[in-house]
Amino acid sequence: MLIDGLQCGHFTPEVFTALRRGNIAAVTVTCGFWEDPMESFDALGRWRDLIAENAETCAVARTPAEIDAVNASDRTAIILGFQNTDLFGGRIRLVEMFAELGVRVVQLTYNNQNAVGGSCYEPNDGGLARFGREVVREMNRAGMLIDCSHVGERTTLEAIAHSEKPIAVTHANATSLVPHSRNKQDAILHALRDTGGVMGCAVYRNITGDYYCASVRNWCEMVARTVDIAGIDTVAIGTDYGHDNTPADYAWMRMGRWTRGIDHGASSAGKPVKTPKAEWLAEGVSGLGQIPDGLREVGFQPPEIEKIIRGNWMRLYAATFRPN
Repeated sequence: MLIDGLQCGHFTPEVFTALRRGNIAAVTVTCGFWEDPMESFDALGRWRDLIAENAETCAVARTPAEIDAVNASDRTAIILGFQNTDLFGGRIRLVEMFAELGVRVVQLTYNNQNAVGGSCYEPNDGGLARFGREVVREMNRAGMLIDCSHVGERTTLEAIAHSEKPIAVTHANATSLVPHSRNKQDAILHALRDTGGVMGCAVYRNITGDYYCASVRNWCEMVARTVDIAGIDTVAIGTDYGHDNTPADYAWMRMGRWTRGIDHGASSAGKPVKTPKAEWLAEGVSGLGQIPDGLREVGFQPPEIEKIIRGNWMRLYAATFRPN
């Protein structure tokens, strides 16, 4: 059973069934990108309805104990998350309110600088803002895991330093292995290692590259090289797998309401709007079930495999999630 630090897109009964086929114990889902507080409340309402309609295959989990309980009932645990702090609307008290509604993972910025800090695409990252420092500590207090996946390097390092609890980069890779603005420098991986944080290795082709997407063994080679950089206790799975996203979905993710122009996000001009999936995931998300065998093939031992596929996330969730 493995835990995926982040997926996005359109979840359907077929997707939930595929998660079960792939032995996915838990997955953090993306409930929003650019939405304001009221839109985010609406999104949580839709997610509650969706999970209730698929109660035979999934259930919300707010703690590691709930993840175990959901798995014991042969279902996938759904962890509610957002990829931007816009859902707080500049209101510090909304952090606790969203935590009480079950939100457990929130990314500080999404592609653009905001009131919290800088993004990975800003030419100059000004670091964690005054409001950002307040949000980090309030997320610590409220029991939310801080995610720095799309966050600028300086802001990420300052968030790690300012946070009283370990943080995550839920879906990225090492820049030294795959150069890309979305990926993370070794200094960040070392800071995660030194503070008990976790990085989930992604399968999204634009930030993973063709070689590591070609086979599960190749991808597990990337994981092994990431462990060489950051240590066995720091590396996990965070695929950034997208379910049936449409051109309209990509337009919202990449442009939102902030530009009249075209933005390619992690892609670039001339590439398809919808990037091809990794070859080893040709049959869909159920293909993630190949990862344990792939890790074994590249030399990992069973205790190490358990940490990568599940244990590191569970340790971090225990250290950060709000107890019920």
